[in-house]
Amino acid sequence: MSLGRGSRSLVCTAVLASGCAGFSTDGSVPIDQQVNDINGRLTRIERVVNNDSLMNILARLDQLQAELRSLRNDVETLQHETEMAGQRQRDLYLDVDRRLQGIEKAALAAGAGAAAIYAGIALAPGQLPLPGGSDRENYDAAFELLKEGRYEEAATAFQQFMAVYPDSALMDNAQYWLAETYYVTQDYAAALPAFQKVIADYPASRKVPDALLKIGYSNYALSKWRDARKALTAVATNYPETTAARLAGQRLDQMQGEGN
Repeated sequence: MSLGRGSRSLVCTAVLASGCAGFSTDGSVPIDQQVNDINGRLTRIERVVNNDSLMNILARLDQLQAELRSLRNDVETLQHETEMAGQRQRDLYLDVDRRLQGIEKAALAAGAGAAAIYAGIALAPGQLPLPGGSDRENYDAAFELLKEGRYEEAATAFQQFMAVYPDSALMDNAQYWLAETYYVTQDYAAALPAFQKVIADYPASRKVPDALLKIGYSNYALSKWRDARKALTAVATNYPETTAARLAGQRLDQMQGEGN
């Protein structure tokens, strides 16, 4: 910045007075020269004040202040985001906790239902073994009834399973074991179409070789020799590496020995 006119006059007067005090009264140093000297000195002072480096320092100071304000804003933003993240984490924890409690309650209910089934409580027609359970839990419960030799209840359980869970991946197995409940009670007339349904409805099922074997067995039990031989031969031919094929071969040998 430049010195004002009043300031320059004061400086000139002070310098002039001090300059005059240093000279003899004979006027050996002219006044004009002293004034010129003072003006030169004032000019140098103005140059220092107006120096670009000083302006750069002021500009840099303004920049630093702006950066400081920006940093403060970033800190405030981070603090807010941290608080929000903490809240989201708490909400997530509460949601997971609620879901786990629901699973635990369902498991307890399913366990109580399974205990009742395994304890020997009879199923009513149209009743699932585990009314609040999943398709897998009801399938396992029905299969457990079959293993316990409770064939009538197992049949009811499998029938109801297929009615309630028609899209379950266990449908083919359920149909096979339903047919098995008839077979083991020697109701071959009911077992035969039940096994045939496995092949007709689930041709890609892994139960097809076993179902075809039981079709042969059921026809054998019904003295339908031709149908029995046809089914057993199909097992041995189409599924040669299976246990069902080995059993079919054994029954075919038996039939040959019997003259059937």
